[in-house]
Amino acid sequence: MRRLLCALIVLALLCPSSLAEANDSGVDDLNRVFYEIFVGSFSDSDGDGVGDLRGIINRMDYLNSGDPDSAASLGVEGLWLTPIFASPSYHKYDVSDFRAIDPAFGTLDDLKELISLCHARDVKLILDLPINHTSTQHRWFRNFINAHIMNNPDNAYYDFYVWLPAGERAPAGRRFAQSKEAKLLYEANFSDGMPELNYDLPAVRQAVLDIALYYLDLGVDGFRFDAAKYIYLGDNPASVEFWQWYVGELRKVKPDLYTVAEVWDGEGVIDQYLTATNCFNFTTSQQDGLIAETAKAGNVNRFTAYIEKYQQKIAGLNPSAMNILFVSNHDMDRAAGFLPLSNGQMKMAANLYLLSPGSPFIYYGEELGMKGSRGGANTDANRRLAMLWGDGDPVRDPEGTTYDASKQTAQTAQEQLGKPGSLFNYYRKLLQIRRNHPEIARGTYTALSLADSKAGGFLSSWQGRTVAVFHNTTTKDARIDLSQCTDLPFDTACDFIGMGEAFLEGSVLTLEAQTSAVLVMAQE
Repeated sequence: MRRLLCALIVLALLCPSSLAEANDSGVDDLNRVFYEIFVGSFSDSDGDGVGDLRGIINRMDYLNSGDPDSAASLGVEGLWLTPIFASPSYHKYDVSDFRAIDPAFGTLDDLKELISLCHARDVKLILDLPINHTSTQHRWFRNFINAHIMNNPDNAYYDFYVWLPAGERAPAGRRFAQSKEAKLLYEANFSDGMPELNYDLPAVRQAVLDIALYYLDLGVDGFRFDAAKYIYLGDNPASVEFWQWYVGELRKVKPDLYTVAEVWDGEGVIDQYLTATNCFNFTTSQQDGLIAETAKAGNVNRFTAYIEKYQQKIAGLNPSAMNILFVSNHDMDRAAGFLPLSNGQMKMAANLYLLSPGSPFIYYGEELGMKGSRGGANTDANRRLAMLWGDGDPVRDPEGTTYDASKQTAQTAQEQLGKPGSLFNYYRKLLQIRRNHPEIARGTYTALSLADSKAGGFLSSWQGRTVAVFHNTTTKDARIDLSQCTDLPFDTACDFIGMGEAFLEGSVLTLEAQTSAVLVMAQE
């Protein structure tokens, strides 16, 4: 009986061609693990309590040191920064100037330095671009209001925003706010302070295109598109048409552009947008999503069958589309609140979505087991709490926070870095396993149906190589006869990770409770 032991020396001997070919393929791989940073809550470099770009620069060794073997580096391959543009709010989703970095977050030179540092370490950097609305403090909106006060329909800004005459009934499902000054109603689906731009106006389209082109010219690798279906709320075909045009224009400048859209809806709606851009997979996220359901001793076969079907579907809609899995983000209660670390569920959830194809996203602090939920105060600030560095970083919780600090995890980043059994080191190892087997992220996915078992797995084939990944999310050991689910000769064991161990004897794989394993084929 052979233990699935995969020290780095053994891995280098068993799987050298996979790593070499992955690095030498010449493909600019976008199937990366991204890390979402809510900028104002991450790391503060100047002592004002607000996270900033310099704070992220200072923490790059934690995120990705450039050394894949570093024990102090998480090893993420991409960063998503929530909006960094000038804005009157703490969250910055109501932008007052898209071409200015918010002074609380730093300067344009800070952004340039961060871009350069990321690229030196082969880390992609994408910016959150909330362009369906602006702040009422944006000069576009001030010019729009002034044009109506002056009753000048020839003014270039007269129709820059969606508006109705005062007293007119708003369309069903859409929200309008009143401007007493200009005696009109303007569309504001999120709040009175976030007026919606009018994308029927060519000048608006050109203005927002120029913004993205400006940041691409600075060197950013792409964008996360906020509230993508709100471009024409209630008219998904029109919104999809916009994104097809918008992303198409950007790809003319940057063919390897990375984009992902927030279309918070069912798959029937999300599917429409996949023709233009990658979209986050909301079916699998949050407390009631398929990842959490499976991690709680659920049936892995149901999860793998879903992933296979989803992969096939998105490939039919857009051959370059990726599955974008995540558990939670800045708009959701944190995963550690509904996937307890103490009973292994948090680790199994991480195994399920990080050892899957596509480009998964980790929410900052997830790797520490940070908690945070809206609670009775009904504030998203409770989901965006200060990163737990534990080394004196002065970053503070955002304004409006009411979260009970006694409920927060006690383990800071500083404490977890030095503990082999910590959640941070678990995530670090998990990402290393994913890097060691590029077939997982890039390959053709085939679910393996295991009869009479909640344990399950899949095959992933890429560039002539195939790996098998198996998960046992239950609290009992599972025995899997490989000969009953595949004819491929998996007799080389590379990695296991979880609450237990894994063993291979002949064609029988034993997965202890809450454990995952990666197998590679025999060397010829």
